[in-house]
Amino acid sequence: MIYYVTMKVVNIAEAKAKLSEIIDAVSSGERVLISKRNQPVAELCPVKSARVHPRPVGKAAGALVVPEAFFDPLPEDVVEAFTGRAEPGRAAARQAKVAEAPPAYGAGRTRRRG
Repeated sequence: MIYYVTMKVVNIAEAKAKLSEIIDAVSSGERVLISKRNQPVAELCPVKSARVHPRPVGKAAGALVVPEAFFDPLPEDVVEAFTGRAEPGRAAARQAKVAEAPPAYGAGRTRRRG
């Protein structure tokens, strides 16, 4: 099956002048490309309709098997990488750096008097 997708291309001035017509075309399923000096800038496409019914729960029951190794404790180096805990000798090298405090409001500004 072959689908041909065509897209309407309009420039900004035409989009301003015919906005309601373009919105009607987009709401009926058409896609519109807005260009500025023949360079594509934006694409208008219809919004998908909102879900009316909640998604069913449990459709993938039994499709996923979790191995027993998943529940084993992590190695120490992996835990260290997540928590930031390090050996005492390496603690200084891995210590988190804190950003400098921002300057006070108006500090360093001078008023021009004319």
